[in-house]
Amino acid sequence: MSAGPGTLTVLVLGGTAEARALAAALAGRPGLRLISSLAGRVSNPVLPEGEVRVGGFGGTDGLAGWVRTEHVTAVVDATHPFAETISAHAAAACAQAGVPLLRLVRPGWQAQQGDHWCDARSLADAAAMLPGLGTRVFLTTGRQGLAAFAGLDRLWFLIRCVDPPTGPLPGRQEVLLARGPYTAEAELALMRQFAIDVLVTKNSGGELTAGKLAAARQLGIPVVMVRRPAAAAPAAAASTATVDDAVSWVLDQVQPETGRHPARTRWPPADSSGG
Repeated sequence: MSAGPGTLTVLVLGGTAEARALAAALAGRPGLRLISSLAGRVSNPVLPEGEVRVGGFGGTDGLAGWVRTEHVTAVVDATHPFAETISAHAAAACAQAGVPLLRLVRPGWQAQQGDHWCDARSLADAAAMLPGLGTRVFLTTGRQGLAAFAGLDRLWFLIRCVDPPTGPLPGRQEVLLARGPYTAEAELALMRQFAIDVLVTKNSGGELTAGKLAAARQLGIPVVMVRRPAAAAPAAAASTATVDDAVSWVLDQVQPETGRHPARTRWPPADSSGG
């Protein structure tokens, strides 16, 4: 679908709850064409409101070309905090195309009293820690990167992911296909059912999957927390942690009467509580 006369186009790189909330807030606004883009790595994804495209762009140059062809006014990168590749492509493509970019990323989880967290730099680092922490592992890092744990034959794994995993897996494992949200009560029951004594997760943040942390705290078991990758966008790039701020930023870019030059807008403003 192409934009009509006077319509301005905003691209949301999505796949997260925040991206869906942003689409719901912006879809249907007069004079605004909103396109949500999904990577297509999950079968039967939860679709946001409004126009949706699925699939990759062909790297930085492909995304920059697509942005130019579709006359995109602004881009919001609301992908998963661990989606390093697309975030890097978005930062480079927007710079190449001269289009403003906002990074919408939820805050990471913070350890609470009673937590026993082990900081891991990567999945490989997490795998190296496990033999000294437990024998029955609840692995909730998604279906990609499971090969890092394939050589741990003395440990047993409960592997939870949305779609069936491919590639090398640990020799002793059970795969549980499920989609969040997960309550703390349900996570506690699951971990007791499988006698889990160590949890592995990425620091994705958000409330939808935080129940496992509360369950691990109650059980007194260690959590191997894989830290987030370094931000792909330059430090000076606009970023926020709230959907409300993202909505305001988008409207600033597509409403020229605000008098701000989109490429020079810094977000959030100095007096904003978001970010």
